[in-house]
Amino acid sequence: MSETLTITTPDGAFSAYVARPQAVSAPAIVVIQEIFGVNKVMRDIADGLAAQGYVAIVPDLFWRIEPGIDITDQSEAEWKRAFELFNAFDVDAGVGDIAATIAAARKLNGVNGKVGAVGYCLGGLLAFLTATRTDVDASVSYYGVGVEKHVGEAEKLNHPLLMHIAEKDQFVPPEAQQVILNALKDHPQIEIHTYAGRDHAFAREGGAHYDAADAAKANGRSLTFFQKALAQKDPA
Repeated sequence: MSETLTITTPDGAFSAYVARPQAVSAPAIVVIQEIFGVNKVMRDIADGLAAQGYVAIVPDLFWRIEPGIDITDQSEAEWKRAFELFNAFDVDAGVGDIAATIAAARKLNGVNGKVGAVGYCLGGLLAFLTATRTDVDASVSYYGVGVEKHVGEAEKLNHPLLMHIAEKDQFVPPEAQQVILNALKDHPQIEIHTYAGRDHAFAREGGAHYDAADAAKANGRSLTFFQKALAQKDPA
């Protein structure tokens, strides 16, 4: 079951795609988009999380540039547009919009108060920053681009963070990966998995670098992580 949610910020309002589980009360997961907007890939991820028992919310983070972006990775023109959006995107404002989405999620009917976040590509960076800058209960980052510039923020992290890193990521060179691993691998709240031979977006179904086996492995780890991190604590 899906619906549209409107989230209001001091700068204006934006929409979010919401997929709901069968359960009357469940944790929420904010699904953070790639550079293609809230497209079928993101909606399918949300629907998949709803099928696993979560209220999944996909905010339109490009709304400040142009609301309602919904493109694919299947044509050169769309890739060109996607990189224009990536370059025009204000990361700090985007994290603020995610914080507003988390706050709205906590108040949403059917959400039990627990909220996680998962992001891919650009969203992988935003998921990391969501973990360090917001009150999200748990965060998962898939092949985040630019995380190495922000590793110092991990000292503010006090909720669990799971990171998936593609070892052959064309947008995250080996030296950047080394910075990330050296800075974060011993952090008590961070779990990192690297995927040998995998390129960027190996978990994007239908994408050029999709790898079914490692996508299934990463997604399985993410679900296990959320099941543990977003479990309702019994009142003491």
